[in-house]
Amino acid sequence: MNPSQPLPDPTRLTEAIAGHHWLARLPAPLQARLAHALTVSTARAGDQIDAAEFVRHLCWLVSGRVELLDAHGEVLLTLNAGDWFSHAHASTQGAAAARAAQDSSWTDIGAADLEEIRSELPVLAHLFPPETTPSGQTGRSGDTTDPALNLMTTPVRTLIKRAPITLPPQTSIREAAEVMREKRVSSVLIVEQDHLFGLITDRDLRNRVIAAGLDTGRSIMDIATLAPMSVDVQNPAFDALMLMARHNIHHVPVLDGQRVAGMITATDLTEQHSTSAVYLAGEIYKQTAVEGLQASAAKIKRLQQSLAGAQASAYSTGHIITAITDAITCRLLQLAESRLGPPPVDYVWVAAGSQARNEQTAKSDQDNCIVLDDRYDEAAHGAYFRELAQFVCDGLDACGYVYCPGEMMAMTDTWRQPRRRWAEYFARWTGQPDPKSLMLTCVFFDLRAVYGKSELLEDLRADVLQRTKGNSIFLAYMVGNALTHTPPLGMFKGISTIRSGENKGKIDLKHTGIVPIVDLARVYALAGGDKAVNTHDRISSAAEGGAISEQSSRDLRDALEFLAFTRIQHQARQIRAGQPPDNFMNPDDVSNFERTQLKDAFQVVQSLQNVLGQRFQSGRF
Repeated sequence: MNPSQPLPDPTRLTEAIAGHHWLARLPAPLQARLAHALTVSTARAGDQIDAAEFVRHLCWLVSGRVELLDAHGEVLLTLNAGDWFSHAHASTQGAAAARAAQDSSWTDIGAADLEEIRSELPVLAHLFPPETTPSGQTGRSGDTTDPALNLMTTPVRTLIKRAPITLPPQTSIREAAEVMREKRVSSVLIVEQDHLFGLITDRDLRNRVIAAGLDTGRSIMDIATLAPMSVDVQNPAFDALMLMARHNIHHVPVLDGQRVAGMITATDLTEQHSTSAVYLAGEIYKQTAVEGLQASAAKIKRLQQSLAGAQASAYSTGHIITAITDAITCRLLQLAESRLGPPPVDYVWVAAGSQARNEQTAKSDQDNCIVLDDRYDEAAHGAYFRELAQFVCDGLDACGYVYCPGEMMAMTDTWRQPRRRWAEYFARWTGQPDPKSLMLTCVFFDLRAVYGKSELLEDLRADVLQRTKGNSIFLAYMVGNALTHTPPLGMFKGISTIRSGENKGKIDLKHTGIVPIVDLARVYALAGGDKAVNTHDRISSAAEGGAISEQSSRDLRDALEFLAFTRIQHQARQIRAGQPPDNFMNPDDVSNFERTQLKDAFQVVQSLQNVLGQRFQSGRF
């Protein structure tokens, strides 16, 4: 590896800064000063790099590709040109070394330079990794960081505080309680021959033993949660957070392959903004009536406000807010089944639209449907599912998820059908695409199972993707439909605001900002047969499949994040002012820099729409 040294020719770094998506927005004098002041290190392909040296402050990989390695030499993470990385992230990833996968160059941006960049571009604070200064503090006093972003970059293995406390299945309940007291733990794992069979918690001892008067000499298998949900040591901690929030659980076993590596709890994830979703979800599952759920749902706006105040990314905010919607939906379904009795046939409650994509904010209506087992018989089973759907949709409306204006809800008979009928729907929509079919495809291609037998939806989606992949006629219509939603740019590439009505002088961040990106990503997924539902994930997959270049994928993901982040911040300002959140923002409410970034984001979308339009005209899919 070549030693760190000032570049002999600063113009090389000047060009790199000018070509970077964000640094290019710095004032020209600051760009020039950085180019002269920053030091650059280089390495040849195959060279080993000391990870501590590689990420002293905030590292910007200028060119090439670098792999972060664990203590065993296994690749933990691959960094590409343009990526940022910090010492805090290296620590949480468990990186012990690094290796140049290609000829590479990088520069460390120290605390003083980082402070100047953040001062010039405060809107970019949420893009920089947290804890990037040598002391482990943020670069400016009073800055907040994104706790959910920390969870997405922190592997689950780093949260394991002790070796797993395990017991064999034949252990008695009394013996297990004694071990839990002695070890001062709230749960133990049931393991035999290195295989996880179940777990018990102090709550199980309280509810299933003491309250039920159960003989403590019986086996712990009689009170255990069998085949519990788990996460892998390599997964981000954010996955554990979502698992807990969606399923109202506070203990999750961690596996290394099939071997039990440990246990993490909601407390291990910290009781900060992001994990408040776990506790709010727990509160939701305790409710026994719609009125209680209404009170819990009222806290969603405060949760979004907290996440916005912490500069949480739009990606993580969408997942967290959606997890609460899922919890409310599941609890309503549980209450409905409690009233109506067990369902006569299998079914799956399916979220559509933004809930399916994990992209919800505090301003959302409801889009949902039910896929029923093919044993469904209208005469015998219709009344049950009609009443169930009505109860849940009414409950969602009471909790602030207003009825879909187009009635695309499970309470509508058309959208509560057996699997075979859904297959007929999609066959007709993809085989004879008219305007209504295209609209319905846009709604119902974005589907995710929330409650019930998920296999019913998985089989259906597999069939649909088989029909759409390579279906040039259908895709051509989908492209034409996608291009009807265009960014608000005028003839000379300036931002064009709404000209009349109550929102005059504003822009619609949802329908002219985010929706065009959602439409692009959906076309990429349909054309490539991609199973991803989240828009960010679809764009990433599109690059992997060759539908768009890696650079275009990054630009589009950046545009999506910036527009969605701006929308969340706009809604947070409205919530603080006591106003109902909406999607209409006056460009004058943000800084000149942010308006420039809005225009840049819109231009990225417009450019890729043009590319897709040309591909559509030439019939290349």
